[in-house]
Amino acid sequence: MTAVTTEQQDDIWIVTLNRPEVRNAVDSPTARALHAAFLAFEDDATAKVAVFHGANGHFCAGWDLQHGARLAAQGETVDLDLDFNADDPRALGPMGPSRLQLSKPVIAAVSGAAVAGGMELALWCDMRVMEDDAYFGVYCRRFGVPLIDGGTVRLPRLIGMGHAMDLILTGRQVKAPEALQMGLANRVVPTGQARDAAISLARQLAAFPQATLRADRHSALAQWDLPLGQALLQEWQRGKARIPDALEGATRFAAGQGRHGQF
Repeated sequence: MTAVTTEQQDDIWIVTLNRPEVRNAVDSPTARALHAAFLAFEDDATAKVAVFHGANGHFCAGWDLQHGARLAAQGETVDLDLDFNADDPRALGPMGPSRLQLSKPVIAAVSGAAVAGGMELALWCDMRVMEDDAYFGVYCRRFGVPLIDGGTVRLPRLIGMGHAMDLILTGRQVKAPEALQMGLANRVVPTGQARDAAISLARQLAAFPQATLRADRHSALAQWDLPLGQALLQEWQRGKARIPDALEGATRFAAGQGRHGQF
C-alpha cells in the first residue's frame, strides 16, 4: 500500500495520506513522500489549489510513535536531517511539508483525528474543512514529544495566545464545534463529507483570477512581523502589478457579471 497518493482533478490536486494501521501517523519515509508530493504540486504550472486529505476516516494521528520506539530500540535518533535554513521555502520538516512556503493554497479536509503532528499539518494548510465528529489536540503532550512542525508558531497566530496556550499546555481534545468557534476550523460539515467539501471549496478558489489571489495571499502571510507602514507598502508592491487585472475585472462587472455579490 502506498502511504501517500496524489490525484489530479483538472487544476485541483488531492494529496492523500493512507496509513490506516496507525491512523495515518507519519514515519520518516512518509514525511519525505508528503514533502515530495507538495513540491510537485508547487512546481506544476497547471495546478492551482491542493486538498490535503487523510484516508480511512482519520486525517493524521501525528508522528508515528511506534516508528520512534523502533529507532530508540536500535539506539538511533530521528532518521531525517531536520536542520534547515529559514530562507529556504522548500525545506523538509519532521512531518514532511510543514516548513514549505508554497505560492498556492492548500485546504485540509479533516476527518477523525488530527492530533499532535497531524494537527500541525492541518495548521500548515491555508484553510481547514472539518467533519462534525473530527477533533484536534496536542496529544503528544502526554509523551514529551515537542511541537516542531510549526504548532507553537501557527497556532497562536491563528487563534490567539490565550486559546493557543490552553491547547499547547493541556493537550486537550478540541472537537469541531469549539474548533469552529475559536477559528481553528473554517467550515464544519457532516461526517464523511470533508473531502468533497474541500474539493468544492478548492474549485471555487481555482475559478478566481489566480495572480491576484496569490498576491493577496502572499501579502497576508508576509505582514506578520512588519510595522504597519512596511506591511502596507509590501501589500501595495504586490498589488500594483495586478491593477491591469482589476481594470479587466471592472470591465466584466460593468458588462453585468457578478452583480449583487454573485460568484
